[in-house]
Amino acid sequence: MRAVAFDIFGGELDLRELPDPAPSPHGVVIKVEATGLCRSDWHGWQGHDPDIKVLPHVPGHELAGVVEAVGPAVRGWRPGARVTVPFVCACGSCTACAAGEQQVCERQTQPGFTHWGSFADYVAIEHADVNLVALPEEMSYATAAALGCRFATAFRAVTQVGEVRPGEWVAVHGCGGVGLSAVMIASAAGARVVAVDISSDALHLAERAGATHFVNGSAGDAAAQVRELTRGGAHVSIDALGSAQTCAASVESLRRLGRHVQVGLLPGGPTPIPMGRVIGQELRLLGSHGMAAHAYPGMLELIRAGILHPDQLVTRTIGLPDAGKALASMGSVPGVTMIVP
Repeated sequence: MRAVAFDIFGGELDLRELPDPAPSPHGVVIKVEATGLCRSDWHGWQGHDPDIKVLPHVPGHELAGVVEAVGPAVRGWRPGARVTVPFVCACGSCTACAAGEQQVCERQTQPGFTHWGSFADYVAIEHADVNLVALPEEMSYATAAALGCRFATAFRAVTQVGEVRPGEWVAVHGCGGVGLSAVMIASAAGARVVAVDISSDALHLAERAGATHFVNGSAGDAAAQVRELTRGGAHVSIDALGSAQTCAASVESLRRLGRHVQVGLLPGGPTPIPMGRVIGQELRLLGSHGMAAHAYPGMLELIRAGILHPDQLVTRTIGLPDAGKALASMGSVPGVTMIVP
């Protein structure tokens, strides 16, 4: 198969021929029809993710496609099925999975991290009966691929972890793919959304996604601007980028009793959090890590009903030969980049 791979962290990303994957007994092989370019892939390429232990490595974890081959122990799927998967692929049998919390599975696998990913013609997925999600016939592969990490992660972060309610103020720090998804979902939930970014292009996309107030972080103290706009601070603030600066700004953006949700991955090194403010104002610090496959139907129904429009966040479509260059320059193009092999 064709695949984009790297031999050293931060090194050249090139298109090469690699062996086709084979399904494990409980797994499947998916022919990739679309895969998203995500900041998490950039972190993996840079060596920030400890799950990548063997090189060469193939990135890619947001995908949709067609089941190509099925392991002998798989019960619910056959070749030809149109599917997507969450980026956290659960084992289905650990304590977390038994509680329905597959997004924090104790033995999870992640394409593009624990094994070769979807910047390729084919990708192997473990425990198919737990992790595959059937696609509505009318949904394009590009739209479906955008769900696997950024949109599904934002959906759970906003609706379940952040528990956003109508009329609340929500600040979203970082308007890349996951941030724009959070803006759209929070707006659809009836919240008043403040988009925070240093890029005017990203803020323009946030306005299209439903934000009504905007803060350009390059113009000064973003947290103070959010507190002023919201007359006291956001009820919920989401760090959708993942940096020491955006994490601290998100916490400092909150009003008393507010909820901070950390979605963006934080590189190694200290992350200063104003704990005095957390204690004195009884703020809640929450993490959000993907969404289990069994939780997809509610999100898919909102998309089917025309309430959510993840396809509107896709601003660029490229081929597999251009994926390496696009990953290396991650962040230079606003919105979501989709790779169609």
